[in-house]
Amino acid sequence: MSTSPGVAIVGVGQTGLPDAQGRTELTLQAQAAVAALADAGLTTADVDAIFTASNDMSWIPSVLVAEYLGIDAKYSDSTNIGGSSFEAHVGHAAAAINAGLCEVALITYGSTQRSRRSRTLGASGPVRMTAQFQDPFGLPLPVGAYALAARRHMHLYGTTPEQLAQVAVDARGWAQLNPLAKMREPLSVADVLASPMITDPLHLLDCCLVTDGAGAVVVTGATVSRQLRKPPVWVLGHGTAHTHATIGSMGHLTQPSSTDSGARAFAMAGVTPAEIDVAEIYDSFTITPILSLETLGFCGPGEGGPFVVDRGTGPAGGFPMNTTGGGLSFAHPGMFGIFLLIEAVAQLRGEADARQVAGASLALAHGTGGALSSSATVILGRD
Repeated sequence: MSTSPGVAIVGVGQTGLPDAQGRTELTLQAQAAVAALADAGLTTADVDAIFTASNDMSWIPSVLVAEYLGIDAKYSDSTNIGGSSFEAHVGHAAAAINAGLCEVALITYGSTQRSRRSRTLGASGPVRMTAQFQDPFGLPLPVGAYALAARRHMHLYGTTPEQLAQVAVDARGWAQLNPLAKMREPLSVADVLASPMITDPLHLLDCCLVTDGAGAVVVTGATVSRQLRKPPVWVLGHGTAHTHATIGSMGHLTQPSSTDSGARAFAMAGVTPAEIDVAEIYDSFTITPILSLETLGFCGPGEGGPFVVDRGTGPAGGFPMNTTGGGLSFAHPGMFGIFLLIEAVAQLRGEADARQVAGASLALAHGTGGALSSSATVILGRD
């Protein structure tokens, strides 16, 4: 059932990148939310639905954020499926708005994992549930899960360390155009391969950053969106899927659930991968976007490595991807999905400054969560 194009993203905001400077996760989210609402020409008094996810802040994060902002929400969603949560939230918000359950939805996320010197993402403590079958045996997470997928991809398709490294190099090219990016120094394939091995075959520079940061997105229906300050960015299609929690239960290490989430999003939007002008694809590790490029239909199985090298995903390439610098060079505050949406909106509005993709009218934001566990895809378009 289609939920679009009657729903649009009308405001975005971010703060605390890459350092929260003493602010809490809650403060960061509130500041990002106020910025996003101001971007739309709205205030907290206009919001009647709240969506957020957190690994550390609260067991009822949407309730806490609403309380802090003084929002009396009539629709609330704390769905947490990892880094793809916020793309999923866009789909949930679109469905709720079209069903008449709310009118203006606020999606927020914030993390201070760098300030706290933590990357546990709430996973510290006793091993429970299905994690008991893998964690005690020494698999480092999350990097170990992605290393397994990378090594399997190499075995099946001949993917090379150099192809993985090219993902990081292209991301750094975009980061050099982004004054907010944490890592802006020049980077080569040789630099990536010379960086310390973390979990074979992933080197340090194959892995995402650890930063602070918060973001917010405002979603509303067509009637409201046409009355606001900036042109709406329409939610044309969305899809969500997940297949497993622990990597040992993944059916095929090179086929994450983005095959399903992407197919649903493209079908709803009525467009094909060939029509996408700019792609914001979760890059927790260099293998992640390679798998996503294949499963989303931008190339065939096993072709992700050559695609990155031959097409080029950096500023000089033919396939603009992760135009902020991504999780590899821009920022990665625990769960990166909301920043994919923020950048996609900036590109479609023509507000991306030096990294602007000329003429961008269709964008894809695709999140990956957990140990390649969840996927959520959103197709966005401008008038």
